Amino acid sequence: MKIAVIGTGYVGLVTGTCFAETGNTVTCVDIDVSKIEKLTSGKLTIYEPGLEKIFIRNQKENRLHFTTSLTDGINGAQVIFLALPTPPGEDGSADLKYILKVADDLGKIIKDYVIIIDKSTVPVGTADKVHAAVAKNATVDFDIVSNPEFLREGVAVDDFMKPDRVVIGTTSEKAKKILNELYQPFVRQGNPIIYMDEKSAELTKYAANSFLATKITFMNEIANLCEKFGADVDMVRKGIGSDERIGRRFLFPGIGYGGSCFPKDVQALAKSAKDVDYDFKILEAVMEINAKQKMHLIPKIKSYFNNDLKNKKIAVWGLAFKPNTDDIREAPALTIIDELLATGANISAYDPEAMSNVKALLGNAIQFTDHQYEALQDADALLIATEWSEFRTPDFNRIISLLKNKVIFDGRNLFDLQKMEEMGFHYISVGRRAIKP
Repeated sequence: MKIAVIGTGYVGLVTGTCFAETGNTVTCVDIDVSKIEKLTSGKLTIYEPGLEKIFIRNQKENRLHFTTSLTDGINGAQVIFLALPTPPGEDGSADLKYILKVADDLGKIIKDYVIIIDKSTVPVGTADKVHAAVAKNATVDFDIVSNPEFLREGVAVDDFMKPDRVVIGTTSEKAKKILNELYQPFVRQGNPIIYMDEKSAELTKYAANSFLATKITFMNEIANLCEKFGADVDMVRKGIGSDERIGRRFLFPGIGYGGSCFPKDVQALAKSAKDVDYDFKILEAVMEINAKQKMHLIPKIKSYFNNDLKNKKIAVWGLAFKPNTDDIREAPALTIIDELLATGANISAYDPEAMSNVKALLGNAIQFTDHQYEALQDADALLIATEWSEFRTPDFNRIISLLKNKVIFDGRNLFDLQKMEEMGFHYISVGRRAIKP
């Protein structure tokens, strides 16, 4: 099948590459000339484990192409995916200007029946708006479909190739038949293709991400309560996670969620609810609590240094919002760094993938190091903000030799309390007892 993907951001690039991997001919379109030139030359513009191998293979097999021309990109395509950004506006609503502009352009250039699919996360009712924008100029039949993505950064290729479910919002039998054929290679193990109306599909994506954000936030609240009671959040997590109605996933406490999806989607759903005069109180609380949780370690750091961090050097391990990605959007580490800089502290930071993105944002405001241990040299404390695997079992003796003080502020609960106590660390984590030699 011939497919066009409009937008080569995270979702567009993964979508286009994975469809090419199952034998389709895919053309990805973007207005960013430098990005298209880089992709055409065989270089990825994002970091995503497992993507590079199939990206290179499908370019070599002439199944994956890139262009800046919308007309050339959609030529002969049976299916067009819109994978365009929907950034939050000042009021929290998703900005649809990019999607609607492309929809307007498509109406002028489509020559035969085509399925136009909203792959981006969009508010309920967007399919109707896209339909109207295309119909304004179109002279041929077309269908508008909502097909939200459920990709987790860091495991997106596996998520796409072996999805838990495929949600397709359409009432068109013609579109269903074509999309059923397109998605069959991905659901051979029996996972469902779920058909529904467009509005339900749009709401499904927001509901899924908002629920997961709520689950994380609830566990962070439990962690904060554990600190008050003297309970251990790890024990509570295991105790409730064994209940199959609750499940074990998304129960790990920390310093809040970030990324491109959860913050934006929770905000957008809350705004959409307000637009129809519904006060979604849970989501309002989730946003408020998450903002506070990102600052959870700050008072503890200040307390350790007697509220004087001027010229104190804090080593930060982890800048991405989660491991196995270079995405720094809404990353808790950045919120913490901003606050520490405001107190007069100096920051030396290390992240396996995200440092170039942070450097583009912060410039020389902080020091970037080539190795995780280099960041510790003469630092007054270590702060862990992202749970990269390489941080889980470090050389503690080396940490001790490099730090001025044996103190770790762990925003991801990576280390065993007993071990930290035995080694004489001042160790502060989230929802667990503080270790103070």
